[in-house]
Amino acid sequence: MPDFDTLRAGRRARILLLLTGFFLAAGVAWGIWWALVLRYEENTDDAYVSGNTVTVMPQVAGRVTAVLADDTDRVEAGQALVPIDPVDARLAYEHALVSLASAVRETCKLEAELRQSEANIAMRKIDLQRQQGNLERRQQLIKDKAVRKEEFIHSIEDVATARHALSVAEAQRNALTAVLLDTPVAEQPAVREAASAVRERWLDLQRATVRSPVRGQVARRAVQVGEYVTPGKALLAVVPLDSLWVDANFKESQLKRMRIGQPALITADMYGGSVTYHGTVQGFAAGTGSVFSLLPPQNATGNWIKVVQRVPVRIALQEDELREHPLLVGLSVTVEVDTRNQDGPMLLTAPRPDPPASLAAQTPPVDFAPVDERINAIIAANIQAASASSHQAGL
Repeated sequence: MPDFDTLRAGRRARILLLLTGFFLAAGVAWGIWWALVLRYEENTDDAYVSGNTVTVMPQVAGRVTAVLADDTDRVEAGQALVPIDPVDARLAYEHALVSLASAVRETCKLEAELRQSEANIAMRKIDLQRQQGNLERRQQLIKDKAVRKEEFIHSIEDVATARHALSVAEAQRNALTAVLLDTPVAEQPAVREAASAVRERWLDLQRATVRSPVRGQVARRAVQVGEYVTPGKALLAVVPLDSLWVDANFKESQLKRMRIGQPALITADMYGGSVTYHGTVQGFAAGTGSVFSLLPPQNATGNWIKVVQRVPVRIALQEDELREHPLLVGLSVTVEVDTRNQDGPMLLTAPRPDPPASLAAQTPPVDFAPVDERINAIIAANIQAASASSHQAGL
């Protein structure tokens, strides 16, 4: 029978063989895993959630009458946030309406004067023809010595006076024609200028209520009730939390195989590893983070230490995942980019065809239909009133 030492040595050899095989298999498996997966993955925990901070500012001056949203409130695009006292804007609008009516009446007055000048020209032509006829008769009579010479001279002067009066009337008609140019009242420059002023004052009246340009969450409220605000003053900010992205700072040595369009996996410290976001590499910053800092480094010195630089890489997130698991601006995240597919470019070679949705205003354009209807009504009413007045005056 084998002794105890021999059995123990054999058992030890088998254990060593099993351990050697295990570690060898683990090494081979890890090598295969590295060759197939790990060498194509670039990761960093120097990454943070970013988003647009839309500053809300008034476009007209005035005193704040209310603040309808506070920090942490959810607001929709077009929602009223800060009403401004509209009294001044309303008075300016009413004054513009009066100026428009006055411009229409002045234009109608010019048209009436033009018609009057046409009638005056016709009358002056008749008078000139009469005076010329008188002169011709006196020319015949003076040959027969049937009229005195003084009467003949007076006839010549009367013809000259009538001709001059006709020239003056025609000059007045030409001056009015040059102003009106056979253009409808509504298209006259003075009327169009007054109508444009009405639209501006109406727009100021609409802007007396400051509205949210985007959908998001209110932050950095700085306005108070009763405060007098002017255009350009920051009242508050709105952050669209449904259009966030990640700025991941990768080492420069990690960018060799990284391309636009590559997939990325993101985990947030807020949720731990239980939630994974699926993103896409959207682009690379134009320089390293240190270059765009407030005080860029100056390396032209005698003492220089090489430091690995980091480049911000923007990772686009999916809106449906953000709705399911919301994120906040500034949160720390970990990013892992799969660099196997390198078909995409490293830098964009052409402008994007359309701006990102997160950079476009979500409010509809201003509808001028109500004020245009008011303008047309004022023009029509004053034209009708001027026409009725002209008929009564016989013009």
